[in-house]
Amino acid sequence: MNNKQNITALISGLLFGLGLSISQMIDRERVIGFLNVTGKWDATLMFVLGGAVGVTIITFRFILPLKHPIFDSKFYLPTRQDIDGKLILGAVIFGIGWGISGFCPGPAITSLIQLSFNPIIFILAFIGGSFASQLLTKSKLKE
Repeated sequence: MNNKQNITALISGLLFGLGLSISQMIDRERVIGFLNVTGKWDATLMFVLGGAVGVTIITFRFILPLKHPIFDSKFYLPTRQDIDGKLILGAVIFGIGWGISGFCPGPAITSLIQLSFNPIIFILAFIGGSFASQLLTKSKLKE
């Protein structure tokens, strides 16, 4: 990565964290309330989702026709379009973890600013789960 890419990544990360904080996506109770569709549902995070989707729909129309990003030689877009068992299993595990903890990785990292114990535990568990997944994937490849 060059300096322009690093500065862009830093600014993007700061904007992302600021947006998560302002929208209260780092508030576990609000997120769990949003996920509780059969109980006392808190629909306020629908505005966050709508804002993110709206900005993406508008900006991608201008960005994707470019030959390459401003600070890189090519776009890195997913090429796979199939849905396999690993994708489904990973999505289910992610959803269970999100529902139990009220965190997903971005908001958990942003929540560290609150100096609360819960996001620290989540981040440690997230790192442990990532390592476990890599070990399982490597052992499957050797078989």
